[in-house]
Amino acid sequence: MHIKQVILHGFRSYRDQTVIEPFSPKNNVVVGRNGSGKSNFFYAIQFVLSDEFSHMRPEERQQLLHEGTGPRVVSAYVEIIFDNSDNRIPIDREEVSVRRVIGAKKDSYYLDKKHVTKSDVMNLLESAGFSRSNPYYIVKQGKINQLALAPDSQRLKLLREVAGTRVYDERKEESKTILKDTEAKREKIEEMLGYIEERLATLEEEKEELRAYQNLDKMRRSLEYTIHDKELRDTRSKLEQLEDARKGSKEGSRERNEKIAAARSKIESLEREVKELEVSLHTLQSERQQLAEDDQEMIRQRAKLEFDVKDLEESLVDDKKSKESCQRELTQLGKTVEKRQKELGRLLPRYTRQKTEEEQLNTRLKACEQRRSELFAKQGRGQQFANVDERDVWIRREAGSLSESLENKKRQLAQLHQDVEQSMAKVKRQERDIKERGEDLEQRREAIDRANREHAQLKLRRDDLTNERKELWRREAGIDQTIQNARDELAKCERNLRGTIGKAVNRGLDSVKRVVEEKQMSGVYGPLLENFTCEPRVFTAVEVTAGNRLFHVIVDNDRTASQILSIMNKQKLPGEVTFLPLNKLNPPRMEYPNAKNDAIPMVEQMKFNPMFQPAMRQVFGRTLICRDIDRASHFAKNSNHDCVTLDGDQVSHKGTLTGGYYDTRRSRLEMHRQMMEQRERLEAAENERSQLRHQLDHILSFTHAISFLPYPSLLILSG
Repeated sequence: MHIKQVILHGFRSYRDQTVIEPFSPKNNVVVGRNGSGKSNFFYAIQFVLSDEFSHMRPEERQQLLHEGTGPRVVSAYVEIIFDNSDNRIPIDREEVSVRRVIGAKKDSYYLDKKHVTKSDVMNLLESAGFSRSNPYYIVKQGKINQLALAPDSQRLKLLREVAGTRVYDERKEESKTILKDTEAKREKIEEMLGYIEERLATLEEEKEELRAYQNLDKMRRSLEYTIHDKELRDTRSKLEQLEDARKGSKEGSRERNEKIAAARSKIESLEREVKELEVSLHTLQSERQQLAEDDQEMIRQRAKLEFDVKDLEESLVDDKKSKESCQRELTQLGKTVEKRQKELGRLLPRYTRQKTEEEQLNTRLKACEQRRSELFAKQGRGQQFANVDERDVWIRREAGSLSESLENKKRQLAQLHQDVEQSMAKVKRQERDIKERGEDLEQRREAIDRANREHAQLKLRRDDLTNERKELWRREAGIDQTIQNARDELAKCERNLRGTIGKAVNRGLDSVKRVVEEKQMSGVYGPLLENFTCEPRVFTAVEVTAGNRLFHVIVDNDRTASQILSIMNKQKLPGEVTFLPLNKLNPPRMEYPNAKNDAIPMVEQMKFNPMFQPAMRQVFGRTLICRDIDRASHFAKNSNHDCVTLDGDQVSHKGTLTGGYYDTRRSRLEMHRQMMEQRERLEAAENERSQLRHQLDHILSFTHAISFLPYPSLLILSG
């Protein structure tokens, strides 16, 4: 007996399967460079035939597996094929193979491709002369010296192991133990035989009773069979009735499911209405609070106006009293004036006459006084001069002074005439200036009145705009609440939709979105779910047909997909993603049966961009939507199409049927539809809020300009 062939796979430095042969039945020498695997080949033979690699810990097993570049090795095996032509191994075969397979958590043996226990292999090897405890057939370095220095007892033990007698000694001991157990069992069997003989006598008596019982039992079973046969016929008829009722109830259950779906959608719409009503209630409450504040302000203004009216009424009463007293005084004064006018009419002619006489007397008095003055002057001058010459000198001097005084008077008179002319011109200019200023003042008064009217209108406009601004603020608060609710609903729908997808797919879609946004890539159209629409009644059929392919990402070509994957691998982004490159998809053209009432192509029930037609036909082009499961089976068998019912029951063209209850509340298409509705609602609310903000900014700028506008009369007068 000798080793004929050694096969290694995944063991230490041997990653791939390595077959080492042939071996000579005499001497074999293994040579090679350092690191070429000589020691590992020796360990492989020792791994199978010796007991040194027993009871290994997981980390020790891991050390025996190949470690290197490429995928990780999870298991390894070593197989040794012996030449058993001398029948040293007690198996009637010329070749015997022993394989040991080891992994991180397993360690198993195979004998001629059959799984056996370790003890079976070791016993077989010991019977062939292989020692378990003292493997003389594997001689390590220093082993010969140890054998040469061994005592006689150990040498005798080694010879017995070489001769293979130890296994017979062990089996002898085992046979003795088995013999003792057999003796004990024989005694028990003899006791049991005595008991059986006693029981046989009893059983003979019971045999006759059993025979009578069997006859009666046969009669009983005949009667029971007759009764059961009748009950079976009744039960079959009832089953047929129940089957008919089940078919009818199936139609009823479909109607009930539709009603339930309608009720759920109605509940969702009512919940949305409740939220909207809550927003309206919140807005109305804030509006009521604002109106209450306005009401309090109006009450204060009303009280102030009432007090003003009361003061005006009191002042009006006082004015009436003062008017009456003034009228009485006016009447009395009128009478006094009339009386005085009569007296004046009577005294005026006398006054005029006496005034004339007074003037005449004054004129006469002045003439007399002048004459008297001349006489006195003449009399004085006559006494002043001694002769005529002195008088003439004085007269000439006086005449010269009078002439000079006359010239001065003339100059003064001319100057006075000139001053009078200048004063008249100045008076005319001042009259013109007064007239112009009067006209300007009149224009300013008209402008003041007009500006006052405009100011009053602007104040009214400001008050209206203030009220409008308050109304816009209330509307903005309501829209903000609506936006918040829409965002919450959108986040809820997104969470629900992501909850129906695996964590790896979610991370993959997020990674693709991140790469596209960072690199500004074009030609990425998003998941298949976002690129088509269909009617709600076919949601279940579409979703059952597509499955997880709803989240396959559509791209324009395979180059874009490769670029995204390379960036994801480079940045070590997590997740799994599957692409649908439009340039590589070439689905076959399907011939659909002409049976509109029983089966319609699924792809014709979907709306999508024509550029996505290859992806849609790849996923949905082979599927028909059928009226019921019987029609689905018929078309799947005869037209080589996959069929699905509106309830989600599928029939493959290969003959397999799948289906069962499908929870529409977990419908991904329904969640995506709700998510799209919430996005549209959010966009509409944000657009409305931006318009309100624009109006508020316009109103705020207008009211700010009015608030800083000075009073018009002051502005005009200051100008």
